[in-house]
Amino acid sequence: MEIIALIFLFFMSIIIHEVSHGYTAYLLGDSTAKNAGRLTLNPAKHIDIFYTVILPLVLFISTQGRFAVGMAKPVPVNFSALRYPRRDIPLVALAGPLANFVISIVLALFWRYTQSTFILYAIYFNLGIAFFNLLPIPPLDGSKVIAGILPWNWMISFLKFERFGFLIILVLYFSGVLMHIILPLIDICCAGLHVPGPYQLFTFVR
Repeated sequence: MEIIALIFLFFMSIIIHEVSHGYTAYLLGDSTAKNAGRLTLNPAKHIDIFYTVILPLVLFISTQGRFAVGMAKPVPVNFSALRYPRRDIPLVALAGPLANFVISIVLALFWRYTQSTFILYAIYFNLGIAFFNLLPIPPLDGSKVIAGILPWNWMISFLKFERFGFLIILVLYFSGVLMHIILPLIDICCAGLHVPGPYQLFTFVR
């Protein structure tokens, strides 16, 4: 039952992440995600076979349940439909990770009353999702933040690397770089939230 609950929580965390992108874009003038039916919590609208299923499953199994990150299918955003694209592209990109940080803060408050390991997993999931998506690798959110400050032609060229994004992520994972980037960041945030970090709960090779 705990595994089922964790899977449900993981899906809801990444779905809220994507809906936050879409809703922010909608508020800033782009209704593409709304018209595509992506402003919903229905998992069927958000599942991506690699980022939502394969990547987190591989991470979870290979680390014996100690580490898993992933993302849902990116919501469609028409940059040219945003009222002020240069300002709004980074705002839309940051909305998803910010949602996960907010969820982590709320969960940390619950943990103080329950001391539940299950809630710690949930915090790690959300912090991991936030930091993973902030990596400057297309199509992750960090790449959109960078794209938003680049000249328009450079931005278009930079985002074309999206087709290679999953390969870069796989290389980072199998080289061990991914975990060595994200886990320390999660640990720092957990210290700020006054909850045990992953290095306290698990044994990792640094």
